[in-house]
Amino acid sequence: MGYIFVICAYFLWGILPLFWKQLAHVPAAEIIFHRMLWSFVSMGVLLTALRNWKWIALLRESPKMLLWGFLSAALIAGNWFIFIWAVNNGYIVEASLGYFINPLLSIALGIIVLKEGVRRVQIFAIIVAALGVCYLTFVYGHFPVVAFVLAATFGIYGLIRKMIPFGALSGLFVETAFMFLPAVFCLVHLESSGNGTFSDSSFSTQALLLITGVATITPLLFFAAGVRKIPLYTVGFLHYIAPTLQFLIGVFVYNEKFSFSQLVGFCFIWLAIVIFCVESYVFYKNNKAVMVGLSPATDDSA
Repeated sequence: MGYIFVICAYFLWGILPLFWKQLAHVPAAEIIFHRMLWSFVSMGVLLTALRNWKWIALLRESPKMLLWGFLSAALIAGNWFIFIWAVNNGYIVEASLGYFINPLLSIALGIIVLKEGVRRVQIFAIIVAALGVCYLTFVYGHFPVVAFVLAATFGIYGLIRKMIPFGALSGLFVETAFMFLPAVFCLVHLESSGNGTFSDSSFSTQALLLITGVATITPLLFFAAGVRKIPLYTVGFLHYIAPTLQFLIGVFVYNEKFSFSQLVGFCFIWLAIVIFCVESYVFYKNNKAVMVGLSPATDDSA
């Protein structure tokens, strides 16, 4: 199930530019504040409906977990802001490049920090993907700051979410809890000073802002539920689903610049994905009995 959860998360992230574009007339910072607020509310309602609050005992036993929660919240909030700003200012293609780079960072973190093993054919696939990313970076014409910041923030966020003992729901609630008060303060300040958009917007804009929480937590829940159940380097390669969809949306839906050189880099990355997936399938098929016998049961519902 870990693979299915992560694939669903990346698919939803891949098509999210279609949603954020509907809010292009709203400042990116204000969208983020609404996203923080309504994500927290959505998580509170969900946990209450599931009567899933026992995990709070973890915080009493290990207060330092709050520090990790604060760090992961800061990383994901920064990632949200940069991505929405990029989408609504005509940088979907550059944003997608960031998420092409991110899997390589996830792979490196998995190998270096978590000491995850990697097989020879997978190393070859990594090299092919790295060549594609380097080529895309080179032909882009300048150092893609947006792309690299997006890659770094989400890559480190994924590492932290894999290491901390929170489950999918509890971890996301802690993250959004840290965002809640700053978001409320900023939104109240914007509205009271006359610079807010919500009160003067159409019903459709208000509705879209209200459901930013659902749009946010759904893929994050899938990601958090799946990331702890499969190797981080595998998470890294599955990540290519999202930037591929974003890239296609930027080029074919919003007519952003697309050249033959970019197509070449794109093909390098997809070749690496094919190599990785075929090798993983063959390895799993040949070792299925052993892997099933050794797979630990993981309860990630907390």
